[in-house]
Amino acid sequence: MAGTKKLLRALAGEVQEVPPIWMMRQAGRYLPEYRATREQAGDFLSLCYTPDLAAEVTLQPIRRYGFDAAILFADILLVPQALGADLWFVTGEGPRLSTITRQAEFEALKPVSDIHDTLSPVYETVRILSRELPAETTLIGFAGAPWTVATYMIAGRGTPDQGPAHALRQENVALFEALLGRITAATIEYLSAQIEAGAEVVKIFDSWAGSLKGDAFVKYAVEPCREITQGLKQRHPGIPVIGFPREAGDGYVGFAKATGVDCVALDNSVSPEWAAEHVQVDGCVQGNLASSHMVTGGQALVDETRRIVRAFSKGPHIFNLGHGITPEADPENVQLMIDTVRGR
Repeated sequence: MAGTKKLLRALAGEVQEVPPIWMMRQAGRYLPEYRATREQAGDFLSLCYTPDLAAEVTLQPIRRYGFDAAILFADILLVPQALGADLWFVTGEGPRLSTITRQAEFEALKPVSDIHDTLSPVYETVRILSRELPAETTLIGFAGAPWTVATYMIAGRGTPDQGPAHALRQENVALFEALLGRITAATIEYLSAQIEAGAEVVKIFDSWAGSLKGDAFVKYAVEPCREITQGLKQRHPGIPVIGFPREAGDGYVGFAKATGVDCVALDNSVSPEWAAEHVQVDGCVQGNLASSHMVTGGQALVDETRRIVRAFSKGPHIFNLGHGITPEADPENVQLMIDTVRGR
């Protein structure tokens, strides 16, 4: 079946006339059917941890649009919770966590071997999806990259500049690196269990990679991604890995070679023409339409979609947004994007 799945063919380096397409956060609040299921679940974490409902919201955009891939519905902060951090969500404000800023707080975390007790419902969601997805649809598992996850664990919430994590990195590098090491090891175990449950591809989301500069980018974005990718490929030979060091800029250049990922996902702060010249030369790229087009639509959406497809047409490419789709997006604009990519 792998030979017929468009997404897997792109990840293997095949250049296709019509690229495969999916969207980050494609199962989300812009869809009325998602909002209904979310209400049924009661709260966000209950939705993540109820396999039947998490599978349902993962399947909804596949039924509606026929994307070439489905990405597991979960959250990058389930790993900190599995390691023993308190996690809750504040309506309209986002996640909150108990913080790790002192050695005693780090030592109170659970060992990596214990994470599966918390995360087993996620693996059951993957098993349901591997049975229920259409035969041509690729199932993507995912996790947050260690740096990005650490920024939340250190600050206890999302921050505009990841300042608390940068401060800890400078003030107590031993503690900071120990935390990154624990997250890295947990991420390998988590993604490996997703693969064993049926995930055909995994993606590593480093949403805050862009705030790491110079040597820090190499040490805390590139190296953990390399370690995770290498660990997964040793256990699961042939498993494709997508890396997404968002807003890496010049850091995108050589990222695939440095980490071993099979595809580099691109945000929309770089042009597709630049990325084709400097990043796609090393293999498959994914991206990179601005998610704002899903709100505004119109001819600008069509023109930019065609531009991206054209720019990446000489190499392996997976069409996607440069970041996740936003709640205010119009579902009809998603259909327009798909029709434009597929030449309808």
